[in-house]
Amino acid sequence: MTSWLHEQRLSAVHRVVLESGARRILDLGCGDGDLVLRLARSPEIEHIVAIDLCHASLARLSKRLAEAADTALANVQIVHGSMLDAPRTYTGFDCALLIETIEHIDPDRLSALEQAVFVGAKPACIVVTTPNAEFNALLGVPAGRFRHPDHRFEWERARFRRWAEGLAARTGYTVTCADIAGRHPVFGGASQMGVFRLQAQDPRIPMRQA
Repeated sequence: MTSWLHEQRLSAVHRVVLESGARRILDLGCGDGDLVLRLARSPEIEHIVAIDLCHASLARLSKRLAEAADTALANVQIVHGSMLDAPRTYTGFDCALLIETIEHIDPDRLSALEQAVFVGAKPACIVVTTPNAEFNALLGVPAGRFRHPDHRFEWERARFRRWAEGLAARTGYTVTCADIAGRHPVFGGASQMGVFRLQAQDPRIPMRQA
């Protein structure tokens, strides 16, 4: 994935988070913290919990935060753990982020993610991005192969939309799906994004449409 496409993805998610009015963020599968650092520098954000299973990634994030200590950053808590388990401990967040993470989970374990995040933590807004398999041809990925050896699946846009809409209907959310990180007229974006918003009957922070 090129740095330009990565930047486009980060910008799209950052924009949705700020438009949601969220102040407390749960970043599930935060990696080295590219999005964490970007959000932490936003004055609207008060607190971020960054969760990942990779000790090395969390160490790099910790170092990056320390090196940025001279800037005004939101409070960032780094947690080693699984996105399938840790969210049960973290309720009361305005927004949860699953950015290029669900494809690292075995499909038969997505129900555990649903229970942990959409039923357990149940923030007012959840943002999910995942690779768009239709775009792989433009990246030189051979047919039948994934972009990364750790990916368990990569979905085409119609498959992602069916999953997102079914998940939203089961858990009391609405969802809007969009192409991000490029806009090819046939293949869409390198990634696809689902923005889930808790329905109005569950009193949470007001959410504006992205």
